[in-house]
Amino acid sequence: MNYISGGVCAPKGFLASGICCGIRKSNKKDLALIVSEKKAAAAGVYTKNLVKGAPIIVTQKNIADGYARAIIVNSGNANTCNANGIEIAEGMCGLVEKFTDVNSSDVIVASTGVIGQKLSLEPIERGIPSLVAGLGDNSEDAATAIMTTDTSKKEVALEFCLGGKQVRIGAIAKGSGMIHPDMATMLVFVTTDAAISPEMLQKALTESIQDTFNMISIDRDTSTNDTMVVLANGMAENECIVADGGDFDAFKAALTEISLKLSRLIAKDGEGATKLLECTVSGAKSKEDAKKIAKSVICSLLLKCAMFGSDANWGRVLCAIGYSGADVDVNKVAVGFKSDAGEISVCRNGGGIAFSEEKAKEVLSCGEIIIDVSLGDGEACATAFGCDLTYNYVKINGDYRS
Repeated sequence: MNYISGGVCAPKGFLASGICCGIRKSNKKDLALIVSEKKAAAAGVYTKNLVKGAPIIVTQKNIADGYARAIIVNSGNANTCNANGIEIAEGMCGLVEKFTDVNSSDVIVASTGVIGQKLSLEPIERGIPSLVAGLGDNSEDAATAIMTTDTSKKEVALEFCLGGKQVRIGAIAKGSGMIHPDMATMLVFVTTDAAISPEMLQKALTESIQDTFNMISIDRDTSTNDTMVVLANGMAENECIVADGGDFDAFKAALTEISLKLSRLIAKDGEGATKLLECTVSGAKSKEDAKKIAKSVICSLLLKCAMFGSDANWGRVLCAIGYSGADVDVNKVAVGFKSDAGEISVCRNGGGIAFSEEKAKEVLSCGEIIIDVSLGDGEACATAFGCDLTYNYVKINGDYRS
């Protein structure tokens, strides 16, 4: 696999656009559109929050047959907990049909932003002629238009081979706050020119998120609008993947690689964050135990604060392991911290060991920190992604609507 440029427009047959239509109070892009030249196999995963944005309900209905051609997304308003939310989401799909040759039932719709705030179709209706006119190799504009509190756009693409054919996958994502394992991202849109059946595409997607997006936590809040969808239009002309096998494994590996890359970008861009945190757990009795511990550590507010202050307070790691619910012998646990500045062991056999506080401070002052946990109980492992907790997180969320 090779990383390439182009984002969602890297695969054959996909165009994108992003504009400012006036939904957001600031003069920033807030409406995005992605269109496939041909009808594409479609698959999606969504938040498990019982409070769901209206766009999710409409999207699930529209791709129930396993196919779609377009994705329309707005930022600045989540279209959630609104009496006319379904009507607005369907209206957005209808506007795509009105200004393109895509049937409204083949449109995926998504929204992100403030919950419980009424969304009007008027700015979208005013902006969609420009949005459609701007369709082209404009993945970056689309990636920018779906951002809310993100400080950087999240866009990635790669190419690989399936059955002797060159295949590409591209993606854009947004996610900075209200992210916690239970899907766990905000919005992710993936395009590929691979030929794959809707059933196998859904299987690849569902499996690929388990060790990627489902292992992120920024703030322990599960969003109401979390959505990840994949469109596969088959224009690479590989033999269609309709069952398990080598081609399916290769496709899933590429999708997982894309997901892992975006997971790290999302975690690193957590609201107010200054550091990307990765908790790597090894030696667990089971994969489930490894995941529980990795998530528990990465979710610990006390640990996140310690990482912000570059404080090697390893007892907070042990504390998070202890309440994780995993089957673990705490007397075998070892903990260390790693970064570009080096690595340092701070705990062995469940107890503290002598270490240099100055060296630890140096290791923890880098922008990416690995919290290395060894359990000594088995062979299973897992990694979770998160960020530090800073003063700025409170500031951002204290005036989010203003």
